[in-house]
Amino acid sequence: MLKWRLLSAALLVPLVVLGVLRLPAPAFAALLGAVLVAASWEWSRLVPLSGYPARMLYSAAIAGLLALTWWAGPDRLVIYLLVAAGCWWLFVLYWLTHPQRCAVNSTPCVVLKLLAGALVSVPPWAALVVLHRHGSNGPLLTLLLLVMIWLADSGAYFAGRRWGRHKLAPLISPGKTREGLYGGLLASLLFAGIASWWYSHSPSWTLSFVLVALPAMLFSVVGDLLESMMKRQSGIKDSGSLIPGHGGIFDRIDSLVAAAPVFLAGFLWLAL
Repeated sequence: MLKWRLLSAALLVPLVVLGVLRLPAPAFAALLGAVLVAASWEWSRLVPLSGYPARMLYSAAIAGLLALTWWAGPDRLVIYLLVAAGCWWLFVLYWLTHPQRCAVNSTPCVVLKLLAGALVSVPPWAALVVLHRHGSNGPLLTLLLLVMIWLADSGAYFAGRRWGRHKLAPLISPGKTREGLYGGLLASLLFAGIASWWYSHSPSWTLSFVLVALPAMLFSVVGDLLESMMKRQSGIKDSGSLIPGHGGIFDRIDSLVAAAPVFLAGFLWLAL
């Protein structure tokens, strides 16, 4: 498993880096939208929706919402989407403390999870598109966010394997530990500090950037736990099998969809 995980990362990471740094804004938005529509197909399996027609219709609806957001202008809508995302992820914090809620697929719970699919698709898409278009440095800032999330995930994985003793959320994801959480946060925030200092050579800018990165990385864990809870409730191990060693697309972006709106909100609030 670790071998396939590393091989997949070695292939995909350079492609993602090139895409973020080299693609023009419309192409980046379109490619990111395609990734999120594919992830919504996997999300529909976690709801769960039964039958290909229903799942295809759901993915088409998410694609329509993304297209409508692009047509209306992500920059004009992003504040409203960030507020919606903030309310959603605060609700998720409550939901994670009561994982038995919606463990049974009643109609209200299915509706909630279907609506949640839009909230984990449209706001992060808009946040990343706006960040990527943020002046000449937008692609670099977008890449910094991605690397922080990758380091948080990898740091948690290796720190948890080496030092993990205390379970983080045993009813949701028995494999995750507090030590892994601390290791992931340490790795991502160290990188945030070094990269922001290299970028700005300003102590105040570096401190502000780290303060923005901290809640984003914490919520990246919330996104990971949400997917773990969804998979546990639906009895599914991975959201898909497209990426060897990693699972599906949503298995790779579950942290990003939570972190991106939080990061952009902090970025705009501190006027970095």
